[in-house]
Amino acid sequence: MTDKELIEKLKSSPQAGLAAVVDRYTAYVMKIARTKLNGICSSEDIEEAVSDIFFKFYQTGQSSGFDIRSVRAYLSVIAGRHCTDVFRKHISSPDILPLEDAGEIPTQEPLSDNRTTLAAAVKKLGEPDTSIFIRKYFFGQKTKEIAEELHLNPKAVDKRVSRGLVKLRKILKEEE
Repeated sequence: MTDKELIEKLKSSPQAGLAAVVDRYTAYVMKIARTKLNGICSSEDIEEAVSDIFFKFYQTGQSSGFDIRSVRAYLSVIAGRHCTDVFRKHISSPDILPLEDAGEIPTQEPLSDNRTTLAAAVKKLGEPDTSIFIRKYFFGQKTKEIAEELHLNPKAVDKRVSRGLVKLRKILKEEE
């Protein structure tokens, strides 16, 4: 089924269309969510994020009458933005459980631990540097896109990245 057919199905029968979109794009959305949230969130949180992404797709699509050109592109934008929100939520307020509820402590992979440490260090840079680093290195956005969205000059973004890397290196050395 092509995107045009999916869009027509969404317009004529939204629930059946959503089911078709979920069938076709679950793996794609899951890949985006895992890429952006792996090491920050549990697999259950990632699955919940995927469900939320499809729910947001349905809500925003319904409000616009599913007037979209590409289902894949639309899902990609929603997934990227939602994962950014989830990422920020998780690094700003770590989950704390009472000791009795914690059970066994799972062994963390070094990569997962490094990502958590790096995310905390990036957060210490302060705004707008934190946003710039998240967008550039975690989500792969280009300097020009970051500059437009944050209302900055592209050269200013590059300079903040350069200075931020020096600060980040210093923060990480202090934490060792």
